[in-house]
Amino acid sequence: MTPNVLSGSGGGGRGDRSRRPQPIPAGGSWPVERLRGGAGPLFSDSGPGASRLVRVLSVDAPALVLGSTQRTSVVSVSEVDVVRRRSGGGAVLLRPDETVWVDVVVPAGDRLWTRDVGRSFEWVGAAWASALASLGLGGLSVHRGAFVRTRWSGDVCFAGVGSGEVLAADGRKVVGMASHRTRDRALFQCAVPLTWDPDAYVRLLRLPASAAADLAAATAPVVGVRGDDLVAAFLASLP
Repeated sequence: MTPNVLSGSGGGGRGDRSRRPQPIPAGGSWPVERLRGGAGPLFSDSGPGASRLVRVLSVDAPALVLGSTQRTSVVSVSEVDVVRRRSGGGAVLLRPDETVWVDVVVPAGDRLWTRDVGRSFEWVGAAWASALASLGLGGLSVHRGAFVRTRWSGDVCFAGVGSGEVLAADGRKVVGMASHRTRDRALFQCAVPLTWDPDAYVRLLRLPASAAADLAAATAPVVGVRGDDLVAAFLASLP
């Protein structure tokens, strides 16, 4: 199945496969680090601290990243690593260079911090929408309001729509987000698919075959844009 896509004006290409942390130039008050390696170390470490930080995470092997409350028993095959993230929501399938994953940390007391969990996503979504628009993707909007549930939103992150998430003009989701909050900081975990494979989600999560069409209609992958270019545009759009 080939889903509809959201096309940008950037070029193609594959990202750096180095396993060492790689700095990305950043301005203002946002320290940035890039980490690439196995999904287990990337998502199971002690986590970021309580200061402003952007982390770009890239896997070097396929991995299914489950939400904090999803059971590992839902996964039906062993063809991918299975890890759990700190934030809630449905699963995200990560394969090398097919999804841009960015963590954004805001400490308590920062001017971007808000106690309203729903509204706390909105500035992050606005930054992603601005970044995508700068790369030639138009007609985007930031969802503001209650979570929009669907039949598969408990299983797959991109099947539902939450506050702050970025939508294409036809309502398909372009940027998925989830958060984990402590007394000291808010962690926003963001995913932007550059390709979209609904059949893989159906197979991995034991969903009925009919779910593939629903998942294809729910998501707009960003094609024609290099992951590094998207990350750079996002950094330039941060407040």
